[in-house]
Amino acid sequence: MQIHTFGLGFIRLSLRPFMERKVRVRFAPSPTGPLHIGGVRTALYNYLFAKQQGGDFILRIEDTDQTRFVPGAEEYIIESLKWIGISPNEGQGFGGGEFGPYRQSERKGMYRQYADQLVESGYAYYAFDSAEELDGMRETLKANGMSPQYDAVSRMSMKNSLTLSSDEVQRRLDAGDPYVIRIKLPRKEEVRFHDIIRGWVVVHTNAMDDKVLFKSDGMPTYHLANVVDDYLMRVSHVIRGEEWLPSAPLHVMLYKYLGWEDSMPEFAHLPLILKPDGNGKLSKRDGDRLGFPVFPLNWTDPVSGELSSGYRDAGYFPEAVINILAFLGWHPSDNRELFELEELVKEFSLDRVSKSGAKFDVQKAFWFNQQYLRSKDDAALCDALLPFLSKQGIERDRTYLESVCGLMKEKVSFINEIYSEGKYFFHTPESWDESLIRKKFKDFTAGILEGLKEALASLSDFSNGSIESVFHQIVEEKNGKKPGEMMLAFRLSVSGVAGGPPIFDMVSLLGKEAAVKNMESFLTYYSSLS
Repeated sequence: MQIHTFGLGFIRLSLRPFMERKVRVRFAPSPTGPLHIGGVRTALYNYLFAKQQGGDFILRIEDTDQTRFVPGAEEYIIESLKWIGISPNEGQGFGGGEFGPYRQSERKGMYRQYADQLVESGYAYYAFDSAEELDGMRETLKANGMSPQYDAVSRMSMKNSLTLSSDEVQRRLDAGDPYVIRIKLPRKEEVRFHDIIRGWVVVHTNAMDDKVLFKSDGMPTYHLANVVDDYLMRVSHVIRGEEWLPSAPLHVMLYKYLGWEDSMPEFAHLPLILKPDGNGKLSKRDGDRLGFPVFPLNWTDPVSGELSSGYRDAGYFPEAVINILAFLGWHPSDNRELFELEELVKEFSLDRVSKSGAKFDVQKAFWFNQQYLRSKDDAALCDALLPFLSKQGIERDRTYLESVCGLMKEKVSFINEIYSEGKYFFHTPESWDESLIRKKFKDFTAGILEGLKEALASLSDFSNGSIESVFHQIVEEKNGKKPGEMMLAFRLSVSGVAGGPPIFDMVSLLGKEAAVKNMESFLTYYSSLS
């Protein structure tokens, strides 16, 4: 389908006034698997727009395609929105509102009347074609260099209520022959609608096909159910992903044919989220390949058992994910890079959403999480760290854990890294970097470390200040060396690693017993190398 979009230059000439309508937006995912971050971004933008305008944010589950239904997917969607902090004020799993039910399979009885209305008014028709006949039609069209679609031309050679006699149509209906209801699109007409992000969009009906509106299983397709529900739920704005832009002209025609043009919502189609290199749409495979999640929560496929990682389980804070998603296609009026959710509500506007795709920046995602980790107090970080420690079977005094968090938070980007990068706070080191030792250690290193160990063991005040005084006394005054010549060796002997938080604070927190024990283990290992 060829879609033409035009700039914003003449929008004001034709836009209908919406000022009198209460803003009502919906996030309408299908329960066919885990929620992609593109879907979460769509939910976020709907939420921000609704809250800013004093409107309603609705969650509707679009499960008309029962063949693609995945157990647990609906619950996953609801849990994801709750974790991210953008809970709808109305909808499936959240209650509220007077326009339910909010699961389309429970609204099944509402849709047939509108499909029948379209048939009776001449805007839709019954089609009795078998799967084999449809395949044959498409193959014939392709062989003749034509688009393989069921449209104003090809429908006249098929078995439908436009080509069969009324008696034959009635006979088939009475006999219970399987059929679908298709929209009847005109030839050589332009469908025009305005998109808040893309300007005016023009599509020719010659490039469209007569989509199925009602299936043989008695369920509506996405197209009919979507339009009917948006109308009945009084949705004022449809904010959704770019992948739905080709469907918008059909939806515009349905509003027209059902007599709802004056109630048609405004459209805003969001840009795609692209791979980090900008080459194509971001997928789960890209996340697996590059080491970052593309789902909000962990998801275990109910059929294959395959586990896909999520942001929550990877150690991201919901506030960080909110910022990551907000900047994927939108930019604020200033150069700010961090927003609390309430601040985003005030700042967000659809006119600052780009038409072009937004590249996912992995390093920027890490940075966002790092900023929120550093901004949290030690008690909050301790709460977040406890589940990770529990998985490792580690229990420690809370005061100690809060101090560990305080020392480590400037050195890490994720809460789990407080453990993985600071294991020496929980375990005695059992291995050391031999190549680093052979490269950096001198003939005098071991002797000075032995002196440091003995001096630390005799300290009654094991504060960071006392430890620092002893270090300088042993290294400089007693051995005539510069602090830099022994700092790495001291750190390595106590922690087993070459980097970390301020060394004297780290040693003090470990405590005399652990620090001396670690140094003894290291010196034994070092003597074996010699």
